[in-house]
Amino acid sequence: MTGPDRRSVLKLAASAVAAWGAASLGLGQAASAAGERETHGISAFGDLKYPADFAHFDYVNPKAPKGGLFSQIGSTRQFNQSFLTFNSLNSYILRGDAAQGMELTFASLMTRAADEPDAMYGLAAKSVRISADGLTYTFQLRPEARFHDGTRITARDIAFSLTILKQKGHPIIQQLMRDCAGAEAKDETTVVVRFREKRGRDVPLFVAGLPIFSKAYYTTRPFEESTLEIPLGSGPYKVGRFEPAGDITLHGEQ
Repeated sequence: MTGPDRRSVLKLAASAVAAWGAASLGLGQAASAAGERETHGISAFGDLKYPADFAHFDYVNPKAPKGGLFSQIGSTRQFNQSFLTFNSLNSYILRGDAAQGMELTFASLMTRAADEPDAMYGLAAKSVRISADGLTYTFQLRPEARFHDGTRITARDIAFSLTILKQKGHPIIQQLMRDCAGAEAKDETTVVVRFREKRGRDVPLFVAGLPIFSKAYYTTRPFEESTLEIPLGSGPYKVGRFEPAGDITLHGEQ
């Protein structure tokens, strides 16, 4: 996402989230007559800490100085990322050794709160409507959500991302998505994600935290290939200078 409005959306820890409701059933939902719940966040372990209109997470200082440069050796890695080297910028497949930190270059439907055991709040999605049986999640996207090239993130991109990850993503992703029955775009800003019966409580949270890819970008590129081409991202950072098997620089998106 990019543009003047993205600051309020992709600061991850300082974004205000829009939603509907009061906490109930451990998900912070507002109940509708049909038994559906509209919510600004979801949790696997009880009530949400933050209300629908919160300005920033408690552990964030919105007035903190911004800018500068720091370097580190990552303490964690995701999927095919390596502590020792890298020969790929695709960290969501099995092939290759990906650079650490690539997850920072992609937005997701929701983002985790670091001061709650397992809660997520709207990021690219401003709200989610959950069916009475808990098997259908309908996400409403923020109109200001953008990829780094300025194009709008649409429901088609979300549906494509979840589908390609389930079909061709890293085996860990495929395994964790086994109870995700599918995703489809209802319109430009509405995506419907369906889950299987007896799904794990944390499956919707995992799916809501997956990266958002551009469907148009991957129309001309094989998703499952190891590559050093900088991908079109949607997150708070962009890939800058990098040296394979050496270091990589990520620049904050303003």
